[in-house]
Formats: sequence, structure tokens, C-alpha cells
Amino acid sequence: MNKNHEPLIRIAKRDAMVWWKAYLIRIVSVILALIVSAVVIFSITKLNPFAVYGSMYRGAFGTTGKTWNTIRDAMILLCISVGLAPAFKMRFWNIGAEGQILIGGLVTAACMMYFKSMPTVLLLIVMFVTSCIAGALWGLLPAIFKAKWNTNETLFTLMMNYVAIYLTSFFVDFWDKKQSHSVGIINLDTGKGWFPRLFGEQYILNVIIVVLLAAGMYFYLKISKHGYEIAVVGESENTARYAGINVKKVIIRTMLISGAICGIAGFVEVAGVSHTISTSTAGGRGFTAIIVAWLAKFNSLTMTLISFLLVFLDKGAAQIASDFNLNEYASEMVTGIILFFILGSEFFINYRLILRGKHKEVAAK
Repeated sequence: MNKNHEPLIRIAKRDAMVWWKAYLIRIVSVILALIVSAVVIFSITKLNPFAVYGSMYRGAFGTTGKTWNTIRDAMILLCISVGLAPAFKMRFWNIGAEGQILIGGLVTAACMMYFKSMPTVLLLIVMFVTSCIAGALWGLLPAIFKAKWNTNETLFTLMMNYVAIYLTSFFVDFWDKKQSHSVGIINLDTGKGWFPRLFGEQYILNVIIVVLLAAGMYFYLKISKHGYEIAVVGESENTARYAGINVKKVIIRTMLISGAICGIAGFVEVAGVSHTISTSTAGGRGFTAIIVAWLAKFNSLTMTLISFLLVFLDKGAAQIASDFNLNEYASEMVTGIILFFILGSEFFINYRLILRGKHKEVAAK
């Protein structure tokens, strides 16, 4: 005799959760992560967990210089995340942010070298525009292939990263006169093409540019017609076509915007932070930004908080290793636990667990 046995636990998709409940789940997940991390820290190292957390805070915000470095790095990560948001909301898996950052940084470095006779303000404008165009063109190619021939954008954008890396390597060696495979600090003697200090601080202009981009993207996705079209295409291309939306046009336009903002991130990194170019300029942040954009549900305001959290964890992990003479794996383990809980909270926001017989009780009511 066949009997259908109901599983003990079933997983069901939730309807849209009220925003305050979603944020409450995320806050609880962070608290639980800190508790679990404290247990792991004490069991392995016998260190006081509060001392370890204090060390993490000092690593990110211990001095004015460290605070500005944290803000600087968070702004770069936020800029890349803002660039990825429209593409991912459209369900176009742009894994090519690393290449778009590099190509934006590469043309910025070229402008700093070849146009240094320009007035500073004009040079900065030229660098901004060229990095924007370069990043946009780097995103355009996979968009055209996706729109016309439905190619796999994940592989295409990923391979474009390697093209950007080798192109950067070529020009670095071309510009390098000492054959050290590094161009060094560009215009070190004059500072031409570097972001100027504003209000006595070095990274104010970085903050202004990225905040404007984040605010613009928030309103673009929330209230503009283009943002609506991106959302519809992301939900269903067939529905978008039925509604009269030109899907191919939306794909190409959105990737132009996505690539352009990632190119601007390269501009900010080269002109406003490192003042040099190398294959490590992007530093893996193009992939980290995917986590930021996805966790934030493509909301620029939430992306700001997550960017600061990830940078705080990175700076804190380095400080832990320094203060307590731990190897990098021990400090990164704490970061991993916290990220695991944060990512896990998204499961409970989007899904619910149903115990055996529970749905029958709900149905009876």
C-alpha cells in the first residue's frame, strides 16, 4: 500500500516581506554572527572576544587616517556596486566589472601621462569622460552579442576581464622605462591629474562623485521609465515584449550605463587613490561588488551600508592579525562567519520553513 509521507520540513517562497521585518532579520543575523564568532575566537585562541572586536574597530576607525581610508575603500566598492545594480536587476549577469574598472583606470592613466599640460580642471573632466566611455564600450560588446544572438553574458563578460588584464599589462610594460613592470606613481613631482584636496581632506572628491552616482542610480531605478523597463525585462523578457518594450535596446542601454559607472570607478581609483595603474588596480572588488549589489536588492542606500560593513570586516581582520599575532586565516575566519550569517539571513527573508502539518492548521483557519 503506497502512502504519501509529508516531509518534516518544507521550504516555501515568501510573499514580499515588510521592510522593517527584513531589516530586523538582518540585524539579528549580525548579532548571532558576533556571538558565534566570540565562541570560536575564545575556543581557538583563548582571547577575550571583546578585545578582538575592539581591535577590529581600531583597524577601521582607530585614527582619522584609518577612518578616511575606510571611507575611501567603501566608496570605491560602492561605486562598482552601483554600476552592477542595473545590469543585475535586468538579470544580465555582468561578471566583467574587473575589466571595466581596469579599462577605465587605463585610459585615466594615459590621460594623466599624455595630457598633463592641460589645466587641472579640464584634465580631470577629460579623464572622467574618457573613463566613462571606455567602461561603457567594454560593457557594450557583450551586450550586443546578448541582444542579437543570445550569447552567455556570464562567460563573455568574464573573458573580457582577461582581455583588459592583458591590455593593461601591455601598456604598463610599454610605459615602463625601467622594465620593472610598473609605471610607479604617475606625475609624482607635479600631482597633475590627481584629485585635489577639498576642505583639507584628500578623499572628499571621491565621496562626492560616488554619492552623486549612488543617489542618481537610486532614483533612476526607482522612478524613471528606464528603471521600470529594466525591472520588467528582468522579470520576464516575454512580458516586456508583450508590453511593447524593446528588449534589445534595454539590454544595450543598461550595459552601457553599467560599464560606464564601473569605468568611473577605475577613474576614481587611479586619479583619486593610487595614482598608478597595474593589473591589480581592480583588486577583486568587481566580484565583491556582486555580493554587495545582490544583498542590497540593488538599492543604492542599502549598498552603502553593506559596502562599509565589508570594508570594516576587511580592515578589522588585518588589525586582528597584527594586534594578536594571528595568521591571516584566523582573522579571515571571523569575517567568513559574519558573512555566512548575513548571507543566510537572506534565505529567511525570501523563504519560510513549514513544519509537518503546519499548513493544514493554517488552511483550517
